[in-house]
Amino acid sequence: MSISVEDRAIVKACQAGLPFVSEPYAVIADQLGIDEDHMMSRLDALMGQGIIRRIGIAPNHYKLGMVANGMTVWDVDDTQAEELGALVGAMEDVTHCYLRPRHLPLWPYNLFAMLHGADRAEVEAKRQHLRGFLGDAVRSCDVLYSTQILKKTGLRLTAKKGT
Repeated sequence: MSISVEDRAIVKACQAGLPFVSEPYAVIADQLGIDEDHMMSRLDALMGQGIIRRIGIAPNHYKLGMVANGMTVWDVDDTQAEELGALVGAMEDVTHCYLRPRHLPLWPYNLFAMLHGADRAEVEAKRQHLRGFLGDAVRSCDVLYSTQILKKTGLRLTAKKGT
């Protein structure tokens, strides 16, 4: 699926965050040289197509005191992984949840769930809660803790060739 040059420009203008003013969409529309109502209708259309999932705030969890970040990794039966992943991903403590291929014999894990806490003990308590939730479906699990932030952004559109 490709998007129009105009829609790409709108996404690029919004993707790094909205200006902290009373009418942020008016500012962006003005920068793009388009009508604000038109821009809003394009954003609605992009959301309706699933190109944009949501527009919201992204708190800095480090500044909120959530400095322990653990990617929990789980070895669950492949026939249950998708169903369990949907349930785990819906849990309040889980900020990211992925299904990934195993790389046997060294890496048996196929379900990944990110947990945050004020310290590792809090992350471990959340992991134990998740372990109890998953029950007998878990064959093994581990947690990988972040030690350094190297990059912290979501997907960012870049200019297409020729635009």
